Amino acid sequence: MRRTSFKVSIVIPNWNGKELLKKNLPQVLAAVGTYEIIVVDDCSDDGSADFLQVYKQIKLIKNTFRCGFAASVNKGVAAASGDIVVLLNTDVVPARDFLTYLLPHFNNEQVFAVGCMDRSHENGQIVLRGRGLGGWQHGFWQHRRGEVDKTDTDWVSGGSGAFRKSIWQKLGGMDEIYNPFYWEDIDLSYRAKKAGYSLVFEPHSIVDHFHQSGGIKTAFKPDYIKKISYRNQILFVWNNLTSWSLSIRHFLYLLYHIFRAILKRDMAFIFGFMAACKLISQVALSRRRNRISDLKSDWEL
Repeated sequence: MRRTSFKVSIVIPNWNGKELLKKNLPQVLAAVGTYEIIVVDDCSDDGSADFLQVYKQIKLIKNTFRCGFAASVNKGVAAASGDIVVLLNTDVVPARDFLTYLLPHFNNEQVFAVGCMDRSHENGQIVLRGRGLGGWQHGFWQHRRGEVDKTDTDWVSGGSGAFRKSIWQKLGGMDEIYNPFYWEDIDLSYRAKKAGYSLVFEPHSIVDHFHQSGGIKTAFKPDYIKKISYRNQILFVWNNLTSWSLSIRHFLYLLYHIFRAILKRDMAFIFGFMAACKLISQVALSRRRNRISDLKSDWEL
């Protein structure tokens, strides 16, 4: 792959990740060299901000109130001076040469984002992730892990991926309706593909991802995580779906899922649906913004 001359910024969102930063930041610094590094601290109370003061080469942005993942990332990208912004979670450790394989893809001006090979450490095993597949099934956008032997992907992870800032700005960045976490990177990737841009999975750009030690798994109860996941899956559909036939399917299946959740006492789904309904005015704003850049239909995706 030929060399590039892109200016690069690394953005790391952090919430109570001091111990992860202590462990992983030296390896991040070794991998990115002299590139700009921005850490956005989302009102940590574990001393993260004080710890980061030691690293003079890091630009620290401190939120004045808890914003959530999407809002923190948007702040970091807005402050970045690079043409390409690489997002890394605090529980991610990149290989020293991971940028060597990521950056050349951006020589193609239609490429919006490139995802890494995510060596996900799960229950004592390593699962290779990073390539995602998705499609409209039973009224919802269903996503799943894709095999890592191909380079096409339906989304690029906000925890280990590179993004072209100029297109990020055109798309409006991550939709903060998904705060505090989940679905914001799938939503951004979907909007990018709908606007005609390309996404790439790069299997030679390797990162190790220690999910179990990340902030979400350690700080939130499983029922709350499940509720937010349901809420944001519903919001994704309401934000993006424009096909009338798919919309009818969605609302019919939504009624089915609500009835099924009541019978099974799946309160996480019920509460997730109710939480989505409370954000309906924000959904209207998101839909208005998204329609501006649409070039492809939902069926094409």
